[in-house]
Amino acid sequence: MWVAAGLLVALAVAAGVAAFLLHRAEPFLRARIVAELQSCFHARVELDSFHMSLVDGLRAEGKGLRIWPPAPVAGAAALETAGPAEPLIRLEEFYFRAPLRFAPGKPFHISVVELKGLDIHLPPRSHFEHGAVASADAGHTKGNPFGSGAGLLQFMVDSMECSGARLVLETNKPGKLPLEFAIAHFKLTNIASRSAIQSGSEDLPRTPTMDFDAELTNPRPVGTIHSTGRFGPWLVEDPGESPIAGDYRFDHADLASFKGIAGILSSTGHYEGTLRNLVVDGQASVPDFCLSHFGSALALDTRFHARVDGTNGDTWLEPVDATLGHSHFTAQGQIVRLAASAPGAPPHSGGHDIALTVNVDRARIEDFLQLASPPRRAAPLLTGTVTMKTMLHIPPGPAPVHERLRLNGRFELDQAQFSSTKIQDKIQQLSLRGQGRPKDLKTADSADIHSSMQGDFQLANGVVTLPNLVYNVPGARIELSGTYGLDGGALDFKGAAKMQATVSQMVGGFVGVLLKPADRYFKKDGAGTDLPIHIGGTREDPSFGIDFNRMKGSSPAPPGASR
Repeated sequence: MWVAAGLLVALAVAAGVAAFLLHRAEPFLRARIVAELQSCFHARVELDSFHMSLVDGLRAEGKGLRIWPPAPVAGAAALETAGPAEPLIRLEEFYFRAPLRFAPGKPFHISVVELKGLDIHLPPRSHFEHGAVASADAGHTKGNPFGSGAGLLQFMVDSMECSGARLVLETNKPGKLPLEFAIAHFKLTNIASRSAIQSGSEDLPRTPTMDFDAELTNPRPVGTIHSTGRFGPWLVEDPGESPIAGDYRFDHADLASFKGIAGILSSTGHYEGTLRNLVVDGQASVPDFCLSHFGSALALDTRFHARVDGTNGDTWLEPVDATLGHSHFTAQGQIVRLAASAPGAPPHSGGHDIALTVNVDRARIEDFLQLASPPRRAAPLLTGTVTMKTMLHIPPGPAPVHERLRLNGRFELDQAQFSSTKIQDKIQQLSLRGQGRPKDLKTADSADIHSSMQGDFQLANGVVTLPNLVYNVPGARIELSGTYGLDGGALDFKGAAKMQATVSQMVGGFVGVLLKPADRYFKKDGAGTDLPIHIGGTREDPSFGIDFNRMKGSSPAPPGASR
């Protein structure tokens, strides 16, 4: 009993001595942690508190960690005072456990460091361009207090885990809002302290590389990104030039966050480069892509090669290879974020500015018409093969996408047929009369008539302008200029119909014989008949007519003759 009592007293004394030593060691270890971080980041570091206990090994916790961006000039005084008011890294709490084993000259091994309340605020590039930051060897410069004692205590960390972090990327463009990411969870592995990895070689990285596994919420379009890869070394002089490489999976991204379009996007890919200059190769699919104002959905699949500035989200597409329904096209250009209040810009003009060159090489016109048609419409207005080259521009703003969309290009449509029997029958009449075959009107099948179109076009404010539309069917060539409204389908065109046949041949029969003297009044520029025409109404109920008042030297049209 006396021996047991003695042992208990000895253990109590040992525990008290250990607790006393831990308490005395806390300021030293806190200083070493601060020195290690200052050595890595060459910046002012603050740690409000640091405590240790001997519960299930060595347990340590710290609170109130703040790391400022590197100072623009070298020196210990600058590390203490320089830098912007916003810390580069702010951490509410961190915890770690370690076994009670320590060998002089070897790293102190820590399996996991848990982080809570991490906030990373990366300043704009201009902060790192105003002057030289502290030198890469500032932590080991003679007389620098942050480099002393590096050999006395070294750390080796296997991994770090964090939930609920935030990343803010500032920009130096006036009025431009910062880019912000909510990070649900991330894990860093294969981490070592700077002093543990250095062995006197000047070629070793100033900070270690590390593997990462992260899950974050993309701000727009809203969705979850899961990414794994390798990051580092962290470049103190300019963190935006730090190398990174990895793979990503982007799930359940709701395109409805961009006003005017809708659909759920999924994407996978690989990226590598630096934070400021990433090369990304990937694929994306939207099985239900649509313009929300119209609602007719089509499958959109893309493969892309792009350059991305990860510090502000600006993207250069080089190029995108896409399929919409049964139509193939490529796009090349840029998607950049503009200032929220640029000089001379309209209110609420901040956002993404999209400028692309689009080449539609193998496509069906019905795919594009379906995208811009109400969902209640049974079939697109027109079918046929189409090729097109256009400049696409979507400026930022609060209006829906279809109202902000700007197009300027040229198209060619071949093997065209109208889904409306009423319109197709009129096209058949036009073709047969233009060929001088009015007798075939009762026996011919309108489905056998194919037409073609070509011309320049511009789209702005939801209205398509066609300044030189040429429409060809066997026996007739129609030249038009006018507008077509996407919302409501309003038609307003004027032009000329040039027929191979003369007026008398178009009418045929006894009336045609009577009209032979009038043929010479309608012949013009090699055409058997040249008639001024107009097209009005809507896409659902179009109207066609001859403008007799535009015919030089003609008398007013008789009643009922204008259609």
